[in-house]
Amino acid sequence: MLVLGINCTLSPTHADFMARWWPLHYHDAAAALVRDGEVVAAVEQERLNRIKHTTAFAGDAIQACLEFAGASLTDVDRVAFFFGEHYTDRELYRLYARSPRLPVRSSRELLAERLQERFDTALPDEVLQFVEHHTAHAFTAYPQSGYDDALVAVLDGAGEENAISVYSGHGPAMELLTSHDISHSLGYLYLTGTELLGYGLGDEYKVMGLAPHGNPATYRAVFTELYDLLPDGDFRLNYEDLHAAFARVGFTPRRKGEHFTPAHRDFAAGLQETLESIAWHVITHWQRATGHRRLAIAGGVGQNCTFNGKLLLRNRFDEVFVHPAAHDAGAALGAALKAHVDLGGAVPRRRVRQVFWGPALPAPDEVTDLLTRWKRFVRFERSTDVARDTASLLAEDRVVGWVQGRSEFGPRALGNRSILADPRPERNRDRVNRMIKQREGYRPFAPSVRAEDLHTYFEFPRTMPTPDFMVFTVPVRAEHRAELGAVTHVDGTARVHAVDQEVNPLYWRLLTEFGAHTGVPVLLNTSFNNHAEPIVDSAEDALRCYLTTQIDHLVIGDLIVTKLPWSHADLCSLAPTLSPNAKLVREDTPGQPPTLAITFAYGSTKEAPLEPDVYEVLRRADGVSSLHALGVADDESGHHIAATVRDLWSERFIDLTPPPRRSTMD
Repeated sequence: MLVLGINCTLSPTHADFMARWWPLHYHDAAAALVRDGEVVAAVEQERLNRIKHTTAFAGDAIQACLEFAGASLTDVDRVAFFFGEHYTDRELYRLYARSPRLPVRSSRELLAERLQERFDTALPDEVLQFVEHHTAHAFTAYPQSGYDDALVAVLDGAGEENAISVYSGHGPAMELLTSHDISHSLGYLYLTGTELLGYGLGDEYKVMGLAPHGNPATYRAVFTELYDLLPDGDFRLNYEDLHAAFARVGFTPRRKGEHFTPAHRDFAAGLQETLESIAWHVITHWQRATGHRRLAIAGGVGQNCTFNGKLLLRNRFDEVFVHPAAHDAGAALGAALKAHVDLGGAVPRRRVRQVFWGPALPAPDEVTDLLTRWKRFVRFERSTDVARDTASLLAEDRVVGWVQGRSEFGPRALGNRSILADPRPERNRDRVNRMIKQREGYRPFAPSVRAEDLHTYFEFPRTMPTPDFMVFTVPVRAEHRAELGAVTHVDGTARVHAVDQEVNPLYWRLLTEFGAHTGVPVLLNTSFNNHAEPIVDSAEDALRCYLTTQIDHLVIGDLIVTKLPWSHADLCSLAPTLSPNAKLVREDTPGQPPTLAITFAYGSTKEAPLEPDVYEVLRRADGVSSLHALGVADDESGHHIAATVRDLWSERFIDLTPPPRRSTMD
């Protein structure tokens, strides 16, 4: 039995009216394919269309899942969507009433249309299924925890009508114990606070990282005005009054790009404390009421690793499982698992320990061909022991992009699409933040540690299973905090990732070899991307990121890649093309020079102004003609154009590639 789960909008990408009207829904589009209850493949659409948190129809992700399984859409027994049908239809009809030019289509019709457009396949109506959103989340957390009894908590921004749902899991069944409507949304509370710090949807984790730098007592009285903890796990919350409450006390919102003041840091600390207080109140009440000693969590709030760590350390539960794809991409998987059960399949009862479910690297000769095309920019050599040789580079304080096997599903790099560095020098945190990730200097990095060394370096409860997924923030042991300067946060904690030899043997060997060099079997591990893009997926993605950052070496499979110094002439040998998500904009005003820019056309307001000569080069770019062929000369003006083009490449407005090889018949 083959079941496909999806999360995305159901409108065409070129006219994505669903995403425009409901920006808090449909983000983190994804597809997951399940065969007889076991995950075959799962991938987020952003990894393939290269648009962060994309809402686009997940056609690329569906295609990748089917290709890995060697299946076609006609082989699928059920396609499960991650929201309820009645709710989605109701919201669509409200939209149609406001937008009379839109053709009226039900969600079922839209789903069938998108699938037929992409796969030229008309599926029978009975193949399509809609799964309520919190049910989809719960069907990731409980079945994949491996528990046969547990308290199950789904906490997010909103499902159909609810923001919190709590279940009691016994055997294969889950019983809904309570739910809280959207007015009680902890996700929206955190997002509303995130906006006051100059961030937006998808940036909540940045606020979580900022919180330890502040004092929660500063604004505690203001936050506590917004909520009351009531008997029986209930609470009152008015997150919509948060902006007004802080305006009344003279709090100055941070604008994007501005420095953080002490007030901003204290606000972040208070926001984090508020979320923790309310979530703890709800979860502990239902633990007392049910007696469950195990907890499974899903939903976007489940990505708050600081709160997850406190759940571990307060000893309320013997075990805590947080799904590694707790966000909405994971709901695609949960919808598939729920549909599998509805078709008569058994509920999986095995704890998931790895999520290497995405596309695999191509064959080694294809990677070699790719790198050979870039021979003016890189050299490479094949290693007979890539773990040993990479560990030597890391011990020499090199920063390495590490790409192996199938990509991870979910928001964390777990050793297959990672940037790695020595975790010991504190300066490596600032170095990677500034030179590679190009992000705020306060942002922490996670450590990867061999599972057998976990308790040596971190205060992690011995009753808990190995933390395979980088979802818990726990204290670094005091005697090792100085030693692990690059991965120990300001409050002495770290978001730990333990690597079991059975789960990821090559990455475990790399940690072992690094430990042999340094005495510390720990590495700084962060996602392989820069600030302008999602985590890399393909070898081409990895090479692009490598060439546009200051990563020292790239390791793909057993190939170790090193940059060569390149000249203006080398850069001008490359052919530019606009990224699929970018477009050129020209606005003409009588009597004034035209306003020229390049902008992201979908899912973003990001824009860069262009000078006329750069605009003209990009207007004629076709992905075949080099910059030199497009008229970029070896003079001062040409150097300026090339430098601008290189910056646009780094920001992912454009791509640069060696021109295609010409046939001998040309």
